[in-house]
Amino acid sequence: MANVVKYRSQVVYGNLEKSFPEKSKTELKNIANKFYLNLTDNLLESFKSFTMKKSSIIKRHKITNPELLESLLTKHKGIIGVTAHYANWEWGSQSGSLQCKNKFTALYKPLKNKYINQILKKSRTKCGTELISIYKTSAMFEQFKDQGYVFLLAADQSPAGGKQLDNAYWFDFFGRKTAFLNGPEKHAKNNNYPVVYIDIQRIKRGHYEIELSLLSDKPNDLNDGEIIHLYKNKLEEVIRRKPEDWLWSHKRWKRSPA
Repeated sequence: MANVVKYRSQVVYGNLEKSFPEKSKTELKNIANKFYLNLTDNLLESFKSFTMKKSSIIKRHKITNPELLESLLTKHKGIIGVTAHYANWEWGSQSGSLQCKNKFTALYKPLKNKYINQILKKSRTKCGTELISIYKTSAMFEQFKDQGYVFLLAADQSPAGGKQLDNAYWFDFFGRKTAFLNGPEKHAKNNNYPVVYIDIQRIKRGHYEIELSLLSDKPNDLNDGEIIHLYKNKLEEVIRRKPEDWLWSHKRWKRSPA
């Protein structure tokens, strides 16, 4: 597959080589091949979501322990769910609302093509999830404050620059100093919301299981940066276990410490 699809191949192989210096070229090529297969599946499954029945979404993107959210919402007025661009993250905006009693809102990056953007937004919200532009993150937390929502945030991207980079936390991630967005921690502390990691794992092609795990239910008891550090550790653990399912085409290490 990697010989056919050359999307950002230099970025992919560069990221893999620096993240797994102990692996041979053959091993890295095998990971890259599987990565491109995962990327292709993600694209095809995104199109499939336009016409998928709700019963099929539940069957193919199954949350194994939704009761964790219900339990947390008996004590808290909202939850921050942190995930990553791993396995099939696209179906998450649909599957959560179908399998959990609580309400969901998720961030997305609007496309420049307004027609395509509207189609994608309609698909992602068809099961009840509210979709908010990443440029209105703080407004989203104000709009749905203390209403029992789960706020879905993909927190594995590189900060864009400016204030995002100034406020980023720097941690060792795959052997390199890496900037992490502070948003999930900031909003958890501001609202006293627990933080849950959403681990999406492919069971077989077209079928996934999602396991929820609590990172912290007392965000204000932790030091600054500690929540993001917990997220970073969990993310690296997940990726090392099955590296081909992460988005290696992302220029994750384009930022350097000052």
